[in-house]
Amino acid sequence: MILQDDAFDNECIVFSFHHGMFRMPTADSLLQQAWKIHQQGQVQKAEEVYRHVLKQLPQLANAWCFLGIALHDQHRYQEAVDAYDKSLAIQPEFPIALNNRGNTLRYLYRAEEADASFLKAIALKPDYVNAFKNRGTLHVWNGDHQLGLKCYQDAMALAPADAEIHRNLGVLYLLQGRFEEGWREYRWRWMAPEMPRPRFSQPLWQGEPLEGKRILVYAEQGLGDTLHFFRYAKVLKEKGAKVIVHGPASLTAMLGKHPTIDAWIPQTLPVEVPFDYHCSFLDVADVLKTDLTNILADVPYIQPAKYLVEYWREWFRKFPERGTRIGLVWQGNRDHQADAFRSFPLATYEPLSHLPDVRLFNLQFGYGKEQLAKWKGAIPIHTFPDSVDQSSGAFMDTSAIIANLDYVVTSDTSMAHLCGALGKPVKVLLGLIPDWRWLLDRSDSVWYPTMELYRQKTQGDWTGPMNQIVQSLSLSQS
Repeated sequence: MILQDDAFDNECIVFSFHHGMFRMPTADSLLQQAWKIHQQGQVQKAEEVYRHVLKQLPQLANAWCFLGIALHDQHRYQEAVDAYDKSLAIQPEFPIALNNRGNTLRYLYRAEEADASFLKAIALKPDYVNAFKNRGTLHVWNGDHQLGLKCYQDAMALAPADAEIHRNLGVLYLLQGRFEEGWREYRWRWMAPEMPRPRFSQPLWQGEPLEGKRILVYAEQGLGDTLHFFRYAKVLKEKGAKVIVHGPASLTAMLGKHPTIDAWIPQTLPVEVPFDYHCSFLDVADVLKTDLTNILADVPYIQPAKYLVEYWREWFRKFPERGTRIGLVWQGNRDHQADAFRSFPLATYEPLSHLPDVRLFNLQFGYGKEQLAKWKGAIPIHTFPDSVDQSSGAFMDTSAIIANLDYVVTSDTSMAHLCGALGKPVKVLLGLIPDWRWLLDRSDSVWYPTMELYRQKTQGDWTGPMNQIVQSLSLSQS
């Protein structure tokens, strides 16, 4: 739930290529077929087709643009910029390539070049809504909220019913703590094509009395969002409702028997039970007019399984009791479009290894764990067995492990929400412009009392927040 780029333009596929005195329909057809494959998520296969076309027709600007999009989607940002540059060398007045180039340059922290690219695209095509939107996101992410807001407003003047513009405005207002305006605009997300609301014949809950009613509440985004907004099940229960949750299957073990809900249906299964209303967890916060004065921040609202806490307590006995145990997470979901702005290399944590009487433990499971092989810290990072969470369910072992640690230090991932929901001391490193829920210029979290926030001052530079965490831990040890 961060400010989003607009999807790269489908307009790329409508260009045909003329060479000499004859048309080349085969190349155009191949590009359109590859684009369909690309949109289905088969990016590498699409890249192969784009490169095949370019091998035959290296002066085809549109194919270079397609290739740039494929490279961007694989996080190969510099290669993507190179592809766009080749496209523009052939066809300098190519607004779509300029817009996409601007987006990719943003991921390389080259804001001035990105802005120039957007401005040129807009100069060539003054009604280019996507370029205005993406320019707005560029400036918001670089901390210039007023210019970002103006760009969004310019886009809205061209397309007043564009759901993505309203959604991005909503995120910006929420980030600024302007909750009333933020909720109003953020509701538009349900009208965006990539996020259709679940279809039910029962009415959407909009604050009606719930005494004796059954309400279906569903998770709408990732695991972190589910953990974050699960707290609102308690509110619905206190209003007299029977609460049925349609949630991520992986969280069934963790939340499925929680005392604030009456039933849990994994999202891999259809809803086949009766209910009176439906609502997403996040929309419950909206309907309740959540703002900075009434945020429900009672923690812990999730408990680890006692038998697993005891099991991992025994596992930790191999380490001397003296010393501070710190769990580490540095990498979020690699496919998340904001990953480049919120994840960081494991090497960022090396200053922690120089603290006295500290033991470091790896909580990075899956992608990112391979960086442990290149760890150069002063002390080792201890790892847990590969069986963690495999038999018990997502976060079940992890939450019990966290209960046996003193602190967790993490990037902005679902682990931050898990620690916050468990009421565990957690220190979160945030990018220059974080997800809206962390607000601006605060070192605390309004959602999680045991959480501390450490913010970048310069985009891409994690040294500052890391040094602040080291100083904080040094003080706590003294």
